[in-house]
Amino acid sequence: MTSSFQFSTYPAPARLSDDERDRVLDVLREGAAQGKLSHDTFLRRMELALSARRSDELAALTADLDTQSRWSRALYGAVSRVSGFSVAMRRAWQSERLPKLLFPVPGPYPLRIGRDPHNGLRLSHETVSRVHAELTHQSGVWVLRDLGSTNGTSVNGRRVTGAVVVNDGDQVSFGRMSFRLATH
Repeated sequence: MTSSFQFSTYPAPARLSDDERDRVLDVLREGAAQGKLSHDTFLRRMELALSARRSDELAALTADLDTQSRWSRALYGAVSRVSGFSVAMRRAWQSERLPKLLFPVPGPYPLRIGRDPHNGLRLSHETVSRVHAELTHQSGVWVLRDLGSTNGTSVNGRRVTGAVVVNDGDQVSFGRMSFRLATH
């Protein structure tokens, strides 16, 4: 007589580690970024990677993508880090060479910035709008607001949508005119 409950004669598979799953997700992201996977295939494989229970299931998801050796991945990673360092150095070097834009004395009215002669700070450049942006001192902090300019306002390389808090040393751009904010 056999019982309906039987023990498996195979060992239970080990639980997948987060590192294994993360490595597969990284390979899938890289494959999508390189155009080796369509958007739909990428999304489906991501779902399968997150629901996989065994290592062989994960391996099957990247078998057609994971062609680099460990040495190649290490080399590409090192080159990527060096490249990122050189970009950071170039940004730091340019920031120091930018002309200073001194914060004004805090007052009840914002400092308007643009091409219009009635602005507190007039910038005569074709990429600067007539009324481009304003700088306001509010509750002890400086706030830079884009006023719907055509070519945009950015702080530290990021486009401003609405308003953003700015500090001493920040790089600000109005169109293609760039400055480094300074208190003195």
